[in-house]
Amino acid sequence: MTKHVLLAAALLTSSALATDLRIYPSFAEVRQPVTSTGTSLNVTLPQAAWQNVLAGSLDLEGLPFDSAAQTLQSNWLTGLEGKTVYLHRGDKVEPVTLVRARDLLVKDAQGRYFNVSFGELQFTAPPPLNPQSPSQTLTYTLPKAGSGTLTYLTRSVTWAPRYTLRASDAGAQLAALADLRNITELPYDVKNTELYAGDVTVSANPQAEAAGMMEDSAVMRAMPSPSAPATKIQSQGELRGLTRYDLTTAFTLPANSVITLPFLTPKLTKFERYVGLNTYFNTGTQDGTLNRFYRLEADQRLPAGPLTVREDGRLVGQTTLPDTREGGTIDFSLGEDPDVEYTRTIQTVRVDKDTKGNVIRTTFRVTYAFESSKERAIRAEISERIGGRIIIIDALAPVQNQGMANLKLDIPAKGTISKSFTVVISNN
Repeated sequence: MTKHVLLAAALLTSSALATDLRIYPSFAEVRQPVTSTGTSLNVTLPQAAWQNVLAGSLDLEGLPFDSAAQTLQSNWLTGLEGKTVYLHRGDKVEPVTLVRARDLLVKDAQGRYFNVSFGELQFTAPPPLNPQSPSQTLTYTLPKAGSGTLTYLTRSVTWAPRYTLRASDAGAQLAALADLRNITELPYDVKNTELYAGDVTVSANPQAEAAGMMEDSAVMRAMPSPSAPATKIQSQGELRGLTRYDLTTAFTLPANSVITLPFLTPKLTKFERYVGLNTYFNTGTQDGTLNRFYRLEADQRLPAGPLTVREDGRLVGQTTLPDTREGGTIDFSLGEDPDVEYTRTIQTVRVDKDTKGNVIRTTFRVTYAFESSKERAIRAEISERIGGRIIIIDALAPVQNQGMANLKLDIPAKGTISKSFTVVISNN
Protein backbone atom coordinates (compact mmCIF):
# COMPACT_ATOMS: atom_id res chain seq x y z
CA MET A 1 0.00 0.00 0.00
CA THR A 2 1.47 3.38 -0.99
CA LYS A 3 1.88 6.31 1.38
CA HIS A 4 -0.94 8.12 -0.42
CA VAL A 5 -3.34 5.24 0.04
CA LEU A 6 -2.40 5.10 3.72
CA LEU A 7 -3.22 8.80 4.03
CA ALA A 8 -6.58 8.31 2.35
CA ALA A 9 -7.43 5.35 4.55
CA ALA A 10 -6.57 7.25 7.69
CA LEU A 11 -8.79 10.14 6.73
CA LEU A 12 -11.67 7.88 5.82
CA THR A 13 -11.60 6.31 9.27
CA SER A 14 -11.93 9.83 10.68
CA SER A 15 -8.60 9.94 12.54
CA ALA A 16 -7.74 13.50 13.43
CA LEU A 17 -6.26 15.53 10.61
CA ALA A 18 -2.97 17.23 11.50
CA THR A 19 -3.32 20.83 10.42
CA ASP A 20 -3.03 24.51 11.22
CA LEU A 21 -6.21 26.59 11.44
CA ARG A 22 -6.87 30.26 10.85
CA ILE A 23 -10.41 30.69 12.15
CA TYR A 24 -12.69 33.60 11.24
CA PRO A 25 -16.21 34.32 12.53
CA SER A 26 -17.96 32.53 9.62
CA PHE A 27 -15.29 30.30 8.07
CA ALA A 28 -11.77 28.95 8.56
CA GLU A 29 -8.64 28.49 6.48
CA VAL A 30 -7.32 24.95 6.84
CA ARG A 31 -3.57 24.57 6.27
CA GLN A 32 -2.59 20.91 5.99
CA PRO A 33 1.09 19.91 5.56
CA VAL A 34 1.49 17.37 2.74
CA THR A 35 4.46 15.38 1.42
CA SER A 36 4.86 13.29 -1.71
CA THR A 37 7.70 10.87 -2.40
CA GLY A 38 6.69 10.59 -6.05
CA THR A 39 4.98 12.59 -8.78
CA SER A 40 1.45 12.11 -7.45
CA LEU A 41 -0.21 13.46 -4.31
CA ASN A 42 -3.60 12.20 -3.10
CA VAL A 43 -5.63 13.84 -0.35
CA THR A 44 -8.96 12.30 0.66
CA LEU A 45 -11.66 13.83 2.86
CA PRO A 46 -15.21 12.75 3.76
CA GLN A 47 -17.90 14.07 1.46
CA ALA A 48 -19.41 16.04 4.35
CA ALA A 49 -16.15 17.94 4.73
CA TRP A 50 -15.91 18.71 1.00
CA GLN A 51 -19.45 20.06 0.97
CA ASN A 52 -18.34 22.85 3.28
CA VAL A 53 -15.27 23.83 1.25
CA LEU A 54 -15.71 27.18 -0.52
CA ALA A 55 -15.52 26.75 -4.28
CA GLY A 56 -12.25 27.92 -5.77
CA SER A 57 -10.42 28.12 -2.44
CA LEU A 58 -8.23 25.02 -2.79
CA ASP A 59 -4.54 25.81 -3.19
CA LEU A 60 -1.23 23.99 -2.88
CA GLU A 61 1.50 26.23 -1.48
CA GLY A 62 5.21 25.51 -1.78
CA LEU A 63 4.78 22.47 -4.02
CA PRO A 64 4.47 23.09 -7.79
CA PHE A 65 2.00 20.88 -9.65
CA ASP A 66 1.01 20.29 -13.29
CA SER A 67 -2.68 19.49 -12.72
CA ALA A 68 -5.25 18.64 -10.06
CA ALA A 69 -8.34 16.44 -10.28
CA GLN A 70 -11.13 16.02 -7.74
CA THR A 71 -13.09 12.75 -7.87
CA LEU A 72 -15.90 11.22 -5.83
CA GLN A 73 -14.88 7.90 -4.25
CA SER A 74 -17.13 5.04 -3.26
CA ASN A 75 -17.89 4.52 0.39
CA TRP A 76 -16.41 1.75 2.51
CA LEU A 77 -19.51 -0.40 2.25
CA THR A 78 -19.35 -0.39 -1.55
CA GLY A 79 -16.05 -2.27 -1.30
CA LEU A 80 -17.92 -5.19 0.28
CA GLU A 81 -20.34 -5.70 -2.65
CA GLY A 82 -20.31 -9.34 -3.72
CA LYS A 83 -18.81 -10.40 -0.38
CA THR A 84 -20.25 -12.13 2.65
CA VAL A 85 -21.56 -10.09 5.56
CA TYR A 86 -23.77 -11.21 8.44
CA LEU A 87 -27.42 -10.42 9.03
CA HIS A 88 -28.59 -10.21 12.66
CA ARG A 89 -32.36 -10.35 13.14
CA GLY A 90 -33.92 -11.28 16.45
CA ASP A 91 -31.72 -13.99 17.96
CA LYS A 92 -30.60 -15.36 14.58
CA VAL A 93 -27.41 -14.53 12.66
CA GLU A 94 -26.96 -15.77 9.10
CA PRO A 95 -24.40 -15.10 6.33
CA VAL A 96 -25.68 -13.12 3.36
CA THR A 97 -24.12 -11.59 0.28
CA LEU A 98 -24.09 -7.81 -0.02
CA VAL A 99 -25.40 -7.23 -3.52
CA ARG A 100 -25.74 -3.44 -3.58
CA ALA A 101 -24.44 -1.06 -0.91
CA ARG A 102 -26.49 1.95 -2.03
CA ASP A 103 -29.82 0.53 -0.80
CA LEU A 104 -28.42 -2.36 1.28
CA LEU A 105 -29.73 -5.11 -1.00
CA VAL A 106 -28.59 -8.58 0.12
CA LYS A 107 -29.06 -12.19 -1.01
CA ASP A 108 -29.45 -15.11 1.40
CA ALA A 109 -28.43 -18.74 1.03
CA GLN A 110 -31.77 -19.58 -0.64
CA GLY A 111 -31.09 -16.99 -3.37
CA ARG A 112 -33.71 -14.52 -2.12
CA TYR A 113 -33.03 -10.79 -2.47
CA PHE A 114 -34.23 -8.27 0.08
CA ASN A 115 -33.25 -4.93 1.67
CA VAL A 116 -31.95 -4.58 5.20
CA SER A 117 -30.94 -1.77 7.51
CA PHE A 118 -27.31 -1.05 8.27
CA GLY A 119 -27.85 -1.73 11.98
CA GLU A 120 -28.79 -5.33 11.12
CA LEU A 121 -25.43 -6.04 9.47
CA GLN A 122 -22.34 -7.45 11.15
CA PHE A 123 -18.80 -7.53 9.75
CA THR A 124 -15.59 -9.47 10.36
CA ALA A 125 -13.61 -6.19 10.60
CA PRO A 126 -14.60 -2.95 12.34
CA PRO A 127 -16.18 -0.46 9.92
CA PRO A 128 -14.98 3.16 9.84
CA LEU A 129 -17.05 6.01 11.15
CA ASN A 130 -19.91 6.77 8.71
CA PRO A 131 -19.18 3.76 6.46
CA GLN A 132 -22.03 4.67 4.10
CA SER A 133 -20.65 8.14 3.42
CA PRO A 134 -18.63 8.66 0.22
CA SER A 135 -15.42 10.68 0.08
CA GLN A 136 -13.68 13.03 -2.29
CA THR A 137 -10.09 12.54 -3.44
CA LEU A 138 -7.94 15.39 -4.70
CA THR A 139 -5.11 14.12 -6.92
CA TYR A 140 -2.21 16.42 -7.80
CA THR A 141 0.19 15.57 -10.63
CA LEU A 142 3.60 16.87 -9.64
CA PRO A 143 6.77 17.56 -11.68
CA LYS A 144 8.78 16.15 -8.77
CA ALA A 145 8.47 14.97 -5.18
CA GLY A 146 8.41 17.44 -2.34
CA SER A 147 6.54 18.97 0.58
CA GLY A 148 4.03 21.79 0.72
CA THR A 149 0.83 23.00 2.33
CA LEU A 150 -2.68 22.23 1.11
CA THR A 151 -4.98 25.15 1.96
CA TYR A 152 -8.71 25.66 1.60
CA LEU A 153 -11.54 27.68 3.12
CA THR A 154 -14.36 25.89 4.91
CA ARG A 155 -17.61 26.88 6.61
CA SER A 156 -17.36 23.87 8.92
CA VAL A 157 -15.03 25.53 11.46
CA THR A 158 -15.87 28.91 13.02
CA TRP A 159 -15.39 30.79 16.26
CA ALA A 160 -17.24 33.42 18.26
CA PRO A 161 -16.67 35.26 21.53
CA ARG A 162 -19.28 35.60 24.26
CA TYR A 163 -19.11 37.99 27.17
CA THR A 164 -20.24 38.16 30.78
CA LEU A 165 -20.51 41.46 32.64
CA ARG A 166 -20.45 40.89 36.40
CA ALA A 167 -21.55 43.98 38.32
CA SER A 168 -22.18 44.90 41.94
CA ASP A 169 -22.05 47.95 44.18
CA ALA A 170 -18.27 47.52 44.25
CA GLY A 171 -17.92 47.90 40.46
CA ALA A 172 -17.93 45.68 37.40
CA GLN A 173 -15.76 43.22 35.48
CA LEU A 174 -16.05 42.11 31.86
CA ALA A 175 -14.75 38.71 30.76
CA ALA A 176 -15.09 36.69 27.57
CA LEU A 177 -14.98 33.08 26.41
CA ALA A 178 -14.19 31.88 22.88
CA ASP A 179 -16.29 29.10 21.35
CA LEU A 180 -14.50 27.13 18.61
CA ARG A 181 -17.03 25.13 16.60
CA ASN A 182 -16.53 22.17 14.25
CA ILE A 183 -19.76 21.02 12.55
CA THR A 184 -18.41 18.12 10.48
CA GLU A 185 -17.34 14.53 11.06
CA LEU A 186 -13.66 15.40 10.60
CA PRO A 187 -11.56 16.00 13.74
CA TYR A 188 -8.49 18.23 13.66
CA ASP A 189 -5.20 17.91 15.54
CA VAL A 190 -4.24 21.56 15.52
CA LYS A 191 -0.63 22.65 16.01
CA ASN A 192 -0.97 26.37 15.29
CA THR A 193 -4.24 28.26 15.65
CA GLU A 194 -5.02 31.87 14.78
CA LEU A 195 -8.36 33.55 15.48
CA TYR A 196 -9.43 36.62 13.51
CA ALA A 197 -12.12 39.10 14.55
CA GLY A 198 -13.65 41.52 12.07
CA ASP A 199 -15.61 41.67 8.85
CA VAL A 200 -14.16 39.42 6.11
CA THR A 201 -16.04 38.79 2.87
CA VAL A 202 -15.49 35.53 1.00
CA SER A 203 -17.26 33.92 -1.94
CA ALA A 204 -20.58 32.36 -1.00
CA ASN A 205 -21.05 28.59 -0.99
CA PRO A 206 -24.82 27.91 -0.84
CA GLN A 207 -24.32 24.16 -0.44
CA ALA A 208 -22.03 24.72 2.53
CA GLU A 209 -24.43 27.23 4.06
CA ALA A 210 -27.28 24.72 3.86
CA ALA A 211 -25.16 21.97 5.38
CA GLY A 212 -24.13 24.26 8.21
CA MET A 213 -27.73 25.20 8.98
CA MET A 214 -28.81 21.56 9.08
CA GLU A 215 -25.96 20.51 11.37
CA ASP A 216 -25.90 23.53 13.67
CA SER A 217 -28.43 22.20 16.17
CA ALA A 218 -26.51 18.95 16.52
CA VAL A 219 -23.29 20.84 17.16
CA MET A 220 -24.89 22.99 19.85
CA ARG A 221 -25.70 19.81 21.76
CA ALA A 222 -22.11 18.56 21.56
CA MET A 223 -20.06 18.73 24.76
CA PRO A 224 -16.56 20.22 24.86
CA SER A 225 -13.75 17.68 24.75
CA PRO A 226 -12.80 16.66 28.31
CA SER A 227 -9.18 16.28 27.22
CA ALA A 228 -8.81 19.86 25.95
CA PRO A 229 -5.54 21.36 27.25
CA ALA A 230 -5.12 24.56 29.23
CA THR A 231 -4.84 26.70 26.13
CA LYS A 232 -4.52 30.47 26.35
CA ILE A 233 -5.48 33.03 23.72
CA GLN A 234 -3.17 35.98 23.22
CA SER A 235 -3.79 39.12 21.18
CA GLN A 236 -1.35 39.73 18.32
CA GLY A 237 -2.63 43.17 17.40
CA GLU A 238 -4.34 44.63 14.33
CA LEU A 239 -4.11 43.36 10.75
CA ARG A 240 -5.67 45.74 8.19
CA GLY A 241 -8.82 46.26 10.23
CA LEU A 242 -8.89 42.73 11.69
CA THR A 243 -7.70 41.67 15.12
CA ARG A 244 -5.58 38.54 15.39
CA TYR A 245 -5.37 36.21 18.37
CA ASP A 246 -3.08 33.19 18.73
CA LEU A 247 -3.64 30.02 20.77
CA THR A 248 -0.55 29.24 22.77
CA THR A 249 -0.67 25.43 22.65
CA ALA A 250 -1.69 22.65 20.28
CA PHE A 251 -5.08 21.05 20.83
CA THR A 252 -7.60 18.67 19.27
CA LEU A 253 -10.85 19.97 17.81
CA PRO A 254 -13.09 16.87 17.75
CA ALA A 255 -15.69 16.18 15.11
CA ASN A 256 -19.13 17.69 15.79
CA SER A 257 -17.90 19.61 18.80
CA VAL A 258 -17.60 22.98 20.48
CA ILE A 259 -14.42 23.78 22.41
CA THR A 260 -14.71 26.70 24.85
CA LEU A 261 -11.59 28.56 25.97
CA PRO A 262 -10.95 31.58 28.21
CA PHE A 263 -10.60 34.63 25.98
CA LEU A 264 -10.42 38.28 27.08
CA THR A 265 -10.55 39.97 30.48
CA PRO A 266 -10.43 43.64 29.49
CA LYS A 267 -10.19 46.42 32.03
CA LEU A 268 -13.28 48.62 32.09
CA THR A 269 -12.22 52.26 31.95
CA LYS A 270 -15.86 53.39 32.28
CA PHE A 271 -18.88 51.67 33.78
CA GLU A 272 -22.20 53.43 34.32
CA ARG A 273 -25.75 52.39 35.05
CA TYR A 274 -28.60 54.74 34.23
CA VAL A 275 -32.21 54.86 33.16
CA GLY A 276 -33.06 56.49 29.89
CA LEU A 277 -35.25 57.02 26.87
CA ASN A 278 -34.47 57.43 23.18
CA THR A 279 -37.40 58.98 21.33
CA TYR A 280 -38.49 61.39 18.58
CA PHE A 281 -39.95 64.89 18.87
CA ASN A 282 -43.72 65.19 18.64
CA THR A 283 -46.31 67.73 19.75
CA GLY A 284 -48.32 65.37 21.95
CA THR A 285 -48.18 64.37 25.61
CA GLN A 286 -46.73 60.98 26.44
CA ASP A 287 -45.83 58.96 29.52
CA GLY A 288 -44.36 55.62 30.44
CA THR A 289 -41.40 53.98 32.16
CA LEU A 290 -37.73 54.49 31.43
CA ASN A 291 -35.38 51.74 30.30
CA ARG A 292 -32.42 50.22 32.15
CA PHE A 293 -29.17 51.23 30.42
CA TYR A 294 -25.48 50.43 30.84
CA ARG A 295 -22.49 52.30 29.45
CA LEU A 296 -19.07 50.65 29.06
CA GLU A 297 -15.62 51.54 27.80
CA ALA A 298 -12.77 49.02 27.73
CA ASP A 299 -9.00 49.23 27.32
CA GLN A 300 -8.90 46.89 24.31
CA ARG A 301 -10.80 46.09 21.14
CA LEU A 302 -13.87 43.91 21.66
CA PRO A 303 -15.04 41.61 18.84
CA ALA A 304 -18.81 41.41 18.37
CA GLY A 305 -20.60 38.80 20.43
CA PRO A 306 -23.47 38.07 22.84
CA LEU A 307 -23.29 39.61 26.33
CA THR A 308 -24.80 38.27 29.55
CA VAL A 309 -25.19 40.75 32.40
CA ARG A 310 -25.22 39.62 36.02
CA GLU A 311 -25.85 41.87 39.03
CA ASP A 312 -24.70 40.40 42.36
CA GLY A 313 -24.43 37.04 40.59
CA ARG A 314 -28.00 37.13 39.25
CA LEU A 315 -28.92 37.26 35.58
CA VAL A 316 -30.52 40.60 34.69
CA GLY A 317 -30.44 40.47 30.89
CA GLN A 318 -28.67 39.64 27.66
CA THR A 319 -27.77 41.66 24.58
CA THR A 320 -25.18 41.72 21.78
CA LEU A 321 -22.03 43.81 21.77
CA PRO A 322 -21.00 45.28 18.40
CA ASP A 323 -17.40 45.34 17.18
CA THR A 324 -15.90 48.06 19.37
CA ARG A 325 -12.55 49.81 19.12
CA GLU A 326 -10.24 50.27 22.08
CA GLY A 327 -11.79 52.96 24.28
CA GLY A 328 -15.03 52.96 22.29
CA THR A 329 -18.30 53.62 24.12
CA ILE A 330 -20.92 50.88 24.33
CA ASP A 331 -24.47 51.80 25.36
CA PHE A 332 -27.16 49.15 25.64
CA SER A 333 -30.56 48.65 27.21
CA LEU A 334 -31.86 45.58 29.03
CA GLY A 335 -35.53 46.53 29.05
CA GLU A 336 -37.90 48.66 31.10
CA ASP A 337 -37.40 49.81 34.70
CA PRO A 338 -40.90 49.97 36.24
CA ASP A 339 -39.56 51.90 39.26
CA VAL A 340 -38.95 55.06 37.21
CA GLU A 341 -41.85 56.73 35.40
CA TYR A 342 -41.91 59.84 33.23
CA THR A 343 -44.46 62.23 31.79
CA ARG A 344 -43.61 64.37 28.77
CA THR A 345 -45.60 67.55 28.09
CA ILE A 346 -45.12 70.20 25.41
CA GLN A 347 -46.15 73.83 25.24
CA THR A 348 -46.20 76.05 22.14
CA VAL A 349 -44.44 79.22 23.32
CA ARG A 350 -44.41 81.26 20.12
CA VAL A 351 -45.48 81.06 16.48
CA ASP A 352 -43.92 83.42 13.90
CA LYS A 353 -45.59 84.01 10.53
CA ASP A 354 -44.62 85.83 7.36
CA THR A 355 -46.66 88.62 5.73
CA LYS A 356 -48.86 86.04 4.03
CA GLY A 357 -49.73 84.33 7.29
CA ASN A 358 -47.57 81.27 6.70
CA VAL A 359 -45.86 79.79 9.76
CA ILE A 360 -42.11 80.24 9.40
CA ARG A 361 -40.93 79.50 12.94
CA THR A 362 -42.36 77.78 16.01
CA THR A 363 -40.93 77.76 19.53
CA PHE A 364 -41.80 74.87 21.86
CA ARG A 365 -41.01 74.13 25.48
CA VAL A 366 -40.71 70.41 26.29
CA THR A 367 -40.87 69.31 29.92
CA TYR A 368 -40.07 65.88 31.34
CA ALA A 369 -41.30 65.06 34.84
CA PHE A 370 -39.82 61.98 36.57
CA GLU A 371 -40.90 59.97 39.58
CA SER A 372 -38.81 57.20 41.14
CA SER A 373 -39.71 54.63 43.79
CA LYS A 374 -36.11 53.41 44.13
CA GLU A 375 -34.32 53.44 47.47
CA ARG A 376 -31.40 55.40 46.01
CA ALA A 377 -30.85 58.15 43.48
CA ILE A 378 -30.53 57.14 39.84
CA ARG A 379 -29.03 58.87 36.82
CA ALA A 380 -31.45 59.56 33.94
CA GLU A 381 -30.66 60.48 30.35
CA ILE A 382 -33.17 61.47 27.67
CA SER A 383 -32.34 61.74 23.96
CA GLU A 384 -34.95 63.23 21.63
CA ARG A 385 -34.39 63.51 17.88
CA ILE A 386 -35.90 66.61 16.28
CA GLY A 387 -36.38 67.12 12.55
CA GLY A 388 -36.79 70.37 10.61
CA ARG A 389 -35.12 72.63 8.11
CA ILE A 390 -33.35 74.58 10.87
CA ILE A 391 -33.46 73.56 14.55
CA ILE A 392 -32.26 75.49 17.60
CA ILE A 393 -32.20 73.60 20.90
CA ASP A 394 -31.80 75.82 23.98
CA ALA A 395 -28.70 77.97 23.44
CA LEU A 396 -26.97 75.56 21.05
CA ALA A 397 -25.94 76.59 17.55
CA PRO A 398 -28.57 76.08 14.82
CA VAL A 399 -28.46 72.77 12.94
CA GLN A 400 -30.12 71.64 9.72
CA ASN A 401 -32.44 68.70 9.06
CA GLN A 402 -32.02 66.96 12.40
CA GLY A 403 -31.05 67.94 15.94
CA MET A 404 -30.66 66.06 19.19
CA ALA A 405 -31.97 67.29 22.55
CA ASN A 406 -30.28 65.67 25.56
CA LEU A 407 -31.39 65.83 29.17
CA LYS A 408 -29.17 64.50 31.97
CA LEU A 409 -30.18 64.63 35.61
CA ASP A 410 -30.22 62.67 38.86
CA ILE A 411 -33.62 61.53 40.08
CA PRO A 412 -33.67 61.52 43.91
CA ALA A 413 -34.51 58.39 45.89
CA LYS A 414 -38.28 58.01 46.21
CA GLY A 415 -38.63 61.46 44.73
CA THR A 416 -39.70 63.55 41.77
CA ILE A 417 -37.91 66.03 39.54
CA SER A 418 -38.56 67.77 36.21
CA LYS A 419 -36.43 69.38 33.54
CA SER A 420 -37.24 71.31 30.34
CA PHE A 421 -35.67 72.39 27.07
CA THR A 422 -36.76 74.76 24.30
CA VAL A 423 -36.92 74.00 20.61
CA VAL A 424 -37.16 76.46 17.75
CA ILE A 425 -38.08 74.90 14.41
CA SER A 426 -37.80 77.09 11.31
CA ASN A 427 -39.51 76.16 8.08
CA ASN A 428 -37.42 78.38 5.80
